[in-house]
Amino acid sequence: MTALRAPFTILALRRAVFCVAGVVTAVAVLAVPAIVPGVGVLILWASGALSEKPAPAVAPVFLVLFPLTIALLAVLVVPIGRAIGAVHRRLADRLLDEHVAAPQARPGWRAVGYCLLKVPLAIPQGYGVFCYVFGLVNLSYPVWWPLFRNHPPGTILGPVWALTPFGRIGTRTLGGTFLIAAAGLAMLLVAPWLMRAGTMLDLAAMRRLLGPGRLAERVRELQVSRARAIDDAAAMMRRLERDLHDGAQIRLATLAMNLGMATEKLGADGPPPDLAQARELVALAHRGAKDALADLRDLVRGIHPPVLDNGLGDALATLATSSAIPVAVNVELPDRPAPAIETIAYFCASELLANAAKHSRATRIKIVVARSGERLLLTAEDDGVGGANPDGPGLSGLARRIAVVDGRMRVHSPAGGPTRVKIELPTHV
Repeated sequence: MTALRAPFTILALRRAVFCVAGVVTAVAVLAVPAIVPGVGVLILWASGALSEKPAPAVAPVFLVLFPLTIALLAVLVVPIGRAIGAVHRRLADRLLDEHVAAPQARPGWRAVGYCLLKVPLAIPQGYGVFCYVFGLVNLSYPVWWPLFRNHPPGTILGPVWALTPFGRIGTRTLGGTFLIAAAGLAMLLVAPWLMRAGTMLDLAAMRRLLGPGRLAERVRELQVSRARAIDDAAAMMRRLERDLHDGAQIRLATLAMNLGMATEKLGADGPPPDLAQARELVALAHRGAKDALADLRDLVRGIHPPVLDNGLGDALATLATSSAIPVAVNVELPDRPAPAIETIAYFCASELLANAAKHSRATRIKIVVARSGERLLLTAEDDGVGGANPDGPGLSGLARRIAVVDGRMRVHSPAGGPTRVKIELPTHV
């Protein structure tokens, strides 16, 4: 069913438009070599060399203007290549939802190389567009045949031709149109895959030649990661300040006030002490001290959970016991990763469990931690209703946190579930 629906999707139409643009560009590139001879002919015609004038009179004009024309074209090649590259980057963004970042340095001859590469790339693109367009046309032959081939019996008519990848097919009968329609259906089913191959090759060339180089891209990623790390650190400091001010600080201030009032009730001079009120104030102070200690423990746990001192496996097992949804934890690590990576993995698992408890309506969750080469893989899967949004505040925050250490996150959460989140982190920072 997917193959039958593929030609009739919006994506197929967008790819067709992108492929048509690629074919037009390739034709324009192939036309450039004809410009210089054409200019030469125009020079000869304008100078009268094509008439019966003697050649020596024309030769100086030709020798001066022809090299100037070639030099002018050479100067214009790079700006034209840049313009074509910019147009195709915008087309890829608008039509294919594929963003190719512009390089910080001007691409120059790399853009010209991309334009030259458009010629071989136009072969699968043009073939795909041909199958897409003429597949639809051929598929319509049985529909319009009775409308236009309704001549009286005995009339001898010429064949109606149809274009296919294997040549022309002609028919004089309605039955023959069904053969053409079958060929059109085959062309239509193949066209999306041909256009997909052409666009993927084009995008690969675009990223290689029109996008930023590997070093520039790496520098940009590091700049973004540094900015995110600074923002996260500032947000953490604000959160710590707020938690201290609104929690432990107020409780300790109340504790000091209650102890001061109890001291006044138990004063050394004056009337007999009010023991009942003093006991009540001391009890309130005791309760406030315990609440302040609990707040401080929660605060410390948010900075670095002490259970991580025993390893990520024990930390996740302890985390699972406090989950509202039953959690199965499987940790298989031959050795411990860096402490910072363990902390990030722990908080990622904590955030995923919190999100599942709030939104998933799941009955069970499975967390698997394994190692693949120099990468730590954390996978969380639930049997909930799905529909998790990677751009939501929870998952996007995780993506920013793991991007600081060059981590990656993939979310697969179709409507109806299940939800599967896979996080890759380096084992060492």
